[in-house]
Amino acid sequence: MRPIQLFDPDSSTYTYVLFDVATREALIIDPVDLQLERDLAVLREYGLKLVWTVETHAHADHITSAGKLAEHAGARTAAPAACGITTASRQLQDGDELVFGQQKIRALATPGHTAGSMCFTWEVEGQRHVFTGDTLLINGCGRTDFQSGSPEALYHSLTEVLFKLPEDTIVWPGHDYQGRTHSTIGQEKASNARVAGKTLEEFVAIMNSLQLPKPRRMDEAVPANLRSGLRHDADGAWLRHPRPAVGYAGDVSPQLAWDWVQSGEALLVDVRTDAEREWVGFVPGAIPLAWKQWPGMVPNPGFDAGIQELGARGKKLLMLCRSGARSIAAAKRATELGFEAYNILEGFEGDPDSAAQRGRKGGWRFHGLPWRQN
Repeated sequence: MRPIQLFDPDSSTYTYVLFDVATREALIIDPVDLQLERDLAVLREYGLKLVWTVETHAHADHITSAGKLAEHAGARTAAPAACGITTASRQLQDGDELVFGQQKIRALATPGHTAGSMCFTWEVEGQRHVFTGDTLLINGCGRTDFQSGSPEALYHSLTEVLFKLPEDTIVWPGHDYQGRTHSTIGQEKASNARVAGKTLEEFVAIMNSLQLPKPRRMDEAVPANLRSGLRHDADGAWLRHPRPAVGYAGDVSPQLAWDWVQSGEALLVDVRTDAEREWVGFVPGAIPLAWKQWPGMVPNPGFDAGIQELGARGKKLLMLCRSGARSIAAAKRATELGFEAYNILEGFEGDPDSAAQRGRKGGWRFHGLPWRQN
């Protein structure tokens, strides 16, 4: 049995889906925001329940979809503790294990590309696999010139951690730019151009002389990835003006959304589940129309009909969910049905803080806008 390997051509990123055949529980490693719909389709195709999203590090070349997958599929998020991704519900240390069904992966601390980089081993049907992120690539390795990178630390991670694994361990890298899909520890140990046969001094000299260009999306990717890929930016000019978006009319701050509702030019559509509205709170006058429902976060078969009815009123439709992920999907669907639909940034509760508590860093309630609780 092997992982499902998926590829994002824009960033040359590999994403991996691992699952337990008996229970159909699954986890995903290094998902990409632009591939959210693809990944959800894969889960549906294989009949999988996603229980974990896992990061190998805080990426600089793409934005993760971990937070969105948590909202859409009910998964928990996990990331290396040393990366500072405070929104991840599980902060991983060296040796920690993540269980999915009767399977598990084990975390290996492999700093060097970034200070918090990790790899993950998986043993199934007598075969060992290792998911190396940007630490070990096929005939290469990750750069070390930003995000607290260290060639000395990377050399140790390669030679004293990864190369100590059995030589038949299959290597599944985080990227490849030449169409290669996997390798083995034995192959990389023997012939990797960056590190095979090199002393520490030689390796450091190679890494310090690379002079690679800055990743194209680094300035937006790293801050977003420190929040599990959930991008809000509800400040400054965006407080009073919509932000353009792809696939729907745009993103609006909670404050602007409330102004539009009060002026009568928009309808507030709460796409959270009935349980969330009942137990967490609701906005007076908001129209409940769940995008998905518990148990199992099953798509609401009546969503399209509800949107058609609301859209017939000739007003803008403002989608509100927990933290601004499901509402994007709902806004896209409403747009496909022919209506002017917006996503409300931050959602009702906002992102979790370092103690996994919501409502303290942003969201409708945080900004003091009207809401009630049963």
